[in-house]
Amino acid sequence: MPKYHIDKSIVIQSEPQRVYDVVADYNTWTTWSPWLIAEPTAKVTVTDDPASIGSRYAWIGDITGQGELEHKQLKPAELVEDELRFIKPFKTTCKTAFHLHREGSGTRLRWTMDGSLPWFLFWMVPMMKTLIGMDYQRGLSMLKDLIETGHIPAKTIVHGPQSVGPIRMAGIADSCRVDEVSSSMDKAFQRASTEFRMAGLPVDRGMISVYTKFRMNEGVFEYISGFLLPENAQVPAVTLLKTWTLPACKAFHVEQTGPYRHLGNGWSVANQICRHQKMKQQRIGTFELYRNSPNDVPESEIKTDIYLPLRN
Repeated sequence: MPKYHIDKSIVIQSEPQRVYDVVADYNTWTTWSPWLIAEPTAKVTVTDDPASIGSRYAWIGDITGQGELEHKQLKPAELVEDELRFIKPFKTTCKTAFHLHREGSGTRLRWTMDGSLPWFLFWMVPMMKTLIGMDYQRGLSMLKDLIETGHIPAKTIVHGPQSVGPIRMAGIADSCRVDEVSSSMDKAFQRASTEFRMAGLPVDRGMISVYTKFRMNEGVFEYISGFLLPENAQVPAVTLLKTWTLPACKAFHVEQTGPYRHLGNGWSVANQICRHQKMKQQRIGTFELYRNSPNDVPESEIKTDIYLPLRN
């Protein structure tokens, strides 16, 4: 049977025992779970004792499917090892664990998963490693905020299908791994700003990033980051700028409020709901519009609009 291993980590500025107390307590999971964001109405059941060997966390939902976790091994301030049993959309069992190690003044928290798939699903292994790895990183980011500050400064609002466009933009085309998106796009926006200035183009119509391709097996995004163009703006023939155009259409819209480190929550919600409702996406590219700047508002008030263009 094809096996897979997933391993993601983050440093949390807190004592190992405090981090352990949170991840070992199933009652905290509904606060930071990277999966329940897409379906907060999913039914979750936790045993009366949520943090002992044999404690169980079960869920069932239309989008999240069905399954349960059970604590198998607990070592305070060191290890939380669980058995994860998926029931729907297909049955499989795997081992997950949180490993805690002191690092500097904080704690390195590693979240791992080891499992296998039926032989006929061998082709899903690279995709699962990428997607679950992204989910793990989102969950770890929320855990870090929750433990360090007591809350998660992010909110996801689903608006659903809306009319958008036409849209025309220009920017710098590049690619990067999933965990490099923030730093890679920062550089692309700096380069795009320089090119716009050299071309005499305005940059006050709004910032935008278009994801033109996701090489899922490699965990690599191809994107264009830049600025919206005025209707009649002419982009020079000789330039580093690449243009992208979207005709007027319907697009699935999700609004994400909060710091960019939690922006993946909005993308996950949008894609999961579209997939569940069997909405067909165009292959023209998905995009995010940045409604304000971290330089102008507190990070909890940063607003980003996510759009998935749909087929007619």
